[in-house]
Amino acid sequence: MWRLARGWGSRGAAVGGARGRSLTVAAAASGDGGSWYEGLAHSAPVQWAEEGLVALQAATGLPWWAAIVGGAALLRTAVTLPLAAHQGRLLAKLENLQPEIKKLAERLRYEVSVRGKQLGWSEKVARFHFKKNLRRIITDLYVRDNCHPFKATLVVWVQIPVWVCVSLALRNCSVGATDSKVQQQFSAGGALWFADLTTPDSTWILPVSLGLMNLLIVEIFASQKMKVSRFQKFATNFFRVVSVIMIPVAATVPSSMALYWLSSSFVGLSHNLLLRSPTFRRLCCIPRTKADSDTPYRDIVSALTTKYSFKK
Repeated sequence: MWRLARGWGSRGAAVGGARGRSLTVAAAASGDGGSWYEGLAHSAPVQWAEEGLVALQAATGLPWWAAIVGGAALLRTAVTLPLAAHQGRLLAKLENLQPEIKKLAERLRYEVSVRGKQLGWSEKVARFHFKKNLRRIITDLYVRDNCHPFKATLVVWVQIPVWVCVSLALRNCSVGATDSKVQQQFSAGGALWFADLTTPDSTWILPVSLGLMNLLIVEIFASQKMKVSRFQKFATNFFRVVSVIMIPVAATVPSSMALYWLSSSFVGLSHNLLLRSPTFRRLCCIPRTKADSDTPYRDIVSALTTKYSFKK
C-alpha cells in the first residue's frame, strides 16, 4: 500500500484536483447545482479565495489571465510543494522500512509456528495471531520512525479543498455572483483566443490541453519501473478515463476555471518532476532509497519511449 501511496498520492496532487470531484464540476458548469452547491459557492472559504484573487490582481497589476496563472503557481509552491516534500520523506522512510518488516515477519512466523505446535493451534488460529502481532510490530515501527502512511495523504486532503474553493471563486467572479465589477474585468481580462474569461473556450484549446497534461501526468507515473498490482492497474486506467472526461467538462465552464485547472496541473507536474531530482531531494532531506535513480529524467524518457514506440 505504501507503493500505491507513493505513486498516486503525488499524482493526485499533480493533476490539480481534477479527480473525484465530477459532481462539483458538473454543478459549476450548469451554474445552478442546487441549494447544496450554492451554499458551498457562497461559503466563507470560497469568499476568502475570491478576496485573495482580487487582492493578488490589485497588488500586482497583472491582467486577470496572468493573475490566475500566477495565483495557481503561488498556491502550488507555497502550500502543495512543502507538503509534497513532506510526503516524499514519509514514503522514503516507509520504503526503507520494508526490509526490516520482512525480517521481523519471518521471525514472527517462526515463533508463531513453534508456539502453535506447543498449544495445539489450528492453522486459522495461528494465522490470526500472526497477523495480529505483525500489525502491532508494524505500528510500533511507524511510531518509531514517525512515518505512518496516512500522514502521506495530507497533501491530497489539503489540495482538494483548495482546488475546489479557488474553482468556485473563479466561477463566482465569472458569473458576477458577488461583484459585477469583477465580472466586467474578467470579460476583458483574457488573452489570445480566450479574451473573455467569463465564457467557455469555444476553440477547446484549453480543455484539450488540460486533458493532455493530465494524461501526461498519469503516464509518467505509470511508467515507473515497479511491480504493479491489479488495483494499481485499475487506478491507472481510472485516472486515464477521468483525464479524458475532464476535457468536455472544462469546455462547459468559464475559461477562467479551465485556465486555472491547466495552470495548476502544469505547476503540479513541474513540482513532481522537481521532487525526482536527487539534488532537490537531498535539499528537502528526503532519505535515499533503493528505488531512487541518479538519472530520473532520462529514465522517464526511456520508459515512455519504450512503452509507446512501435517496433517494426
